[in-house]
Amino acid sequence: MTSALSLYNSLTRKKEPLRTGQPGRVTMYVCGPTVYNFAHIGNARPAVVFDVLARLLREQYAEVVYARNFTDVDDKINASAAAEGVPIGTITARYIDAYHEDMRALGVLIPDLEPRVTEHIPAIIALIQRLIANGNAYVEQDHVLFHVPSFPAYGQLSGRRPEDMLAGVRVDVAPYKRDPLDFVLWKPSTAEVPGWPSPWGRGRPGWHIECSAMIGQHLGSTIDIHGGGQDLIFPHHENEIAQGTCANGELYCRTWVHNSFVTVDGQKMSKSLGNVLLLRDLLGQAPGEAIRLALLSAHYRHPLDWNAQRLLTARQTLLRFYRGLKMAEHIEISPGEEPDEEVIAALNNDLNIPGALARLHVLLAELEKAGADASRSVAKARMMASGRLLGLFQQDPNSALRGLAGAAVTHGIATTADAARIDHLVAEREQARKRRDFARADALREELGAAGVLVHDTPNGSTWTLVDGTPA
Repeated sequence: MTSALSLYNSLTRKKEPLRTGQPGRVTMYVCGPTVYNFAHIGNARPAVVFDVLARLLREQYAEVVYARNFTDVDDKINASAAAEGVPIGTITARYIDAYHEDMRALGVLIPDLEPRVTEHIPAIIALIQRLIANGNAYVEQDHVLFHVPSFPAYGQLSGRRPEDMLAGVRVDVAPYKRDPLDFVLWKPSTAEVPGWPSPWGRGRPGWHIECSAMIGQHLGSTIDIHGGGQDLIFPHHENEIAQGTCANGELYCRTWVHNSFVTVDGQKMSKSLGNVLLLRDLLGQAPGEAIRLALLSAHYRHPLDWNAQRLLTARQTLLRFYRGLKMAEHIEISPGEEPDEEVIAALNNDLNIPGALARLHVLLAELEKAGADASRSVAKARMMASGRLLGLFQQDPNSALRGLAGAAVTHGIATTADAARIDHLVAEREQARKRRDFARADALREELGAAGVLVHDTPNGSTWTLVDGTPA
């Protein structure tokens, strides 16, 4: 099937029409979280971005198989379990449940498959055995390692040449490695550490082999799209390509898609800076839909700086859309309305979500200007169908407006109280209008709107209501 969808392929470093192995069918695998803690805003960005891509693919393909894994065995998980004196399954179950809860709040749909590493140990062992048989891996001191020089194309995804990587080696190389770039496929486990029986002794898998084994078991030897954060390009995805290609003798993945980083107030997130923003903390400040929209406000391949203004802008935008939908809440939508062609075109252009959002503002204006109920019905249906592709504007308007109003206090205006302060700003706006200082009047309307206050201009002056309908 020839699709109009084009994506930037990190492997070829250019935008290309999506190619699939079977007409009408697309397979996509996205690296999911390592479940030893709650999800932070950086974890949320790929989940939201690839949720939009999956929604778009389902509009254009008869069959979409989307897998996003859980890494549920890892040294950090082992450490957490040891600290609490519980099995690793206790830790991972807790944080998988929390991840699901957070993703639901962001409107992220559950993928078709959510494979877990611990459920694929036989597939991992079988894949390692094929690599050993093919001469690409070797056993040394109870470890199994992939021999990087056996794969001449190593470094193609990241653009790193092996000789340059070797020149940059500044740490002691493990004595069991034949080459400093060789990486672990299987490692031994002590009695205190989780492990599984294998031909090489009791042990556990290395990180990179896990995804290749899960992909092979569920999606086949060649997949159409592999996604994840930019930080995974090297070494994780580079090593996946080496393993998968050598084990199967086929192309591992047709299109590699990577989202860029999230910073916080211009700084990289880190524990040392104390700026790691957990999603569940942010969900106490704003509705999940506002956080989702804020994450979609920059192109996925561009860095996204998370700050208070970005979240405020997202809330203001949602207030405008849901007010428009509230005005048309009595209008029944036309059945079977398709998403707007220009929204589709923007998303087909390397997932240009900011462009799609700009078009949605035009659709909102068309809804607000529509006269007859029949035309309003079509406009409303088109806007909602288009918003659905982004996971936006699908709530009951009254519920959404109440949530947006009660989510925060902006510039000292309580969204359900402080009427005197609101009266003062409404009066100030009225004076600005009389002076024909419309820039100031508009700014005050935006400030009030961000706090969940609707201003109503009448021949006798301005009044206001809260978005939940509470009158002045």
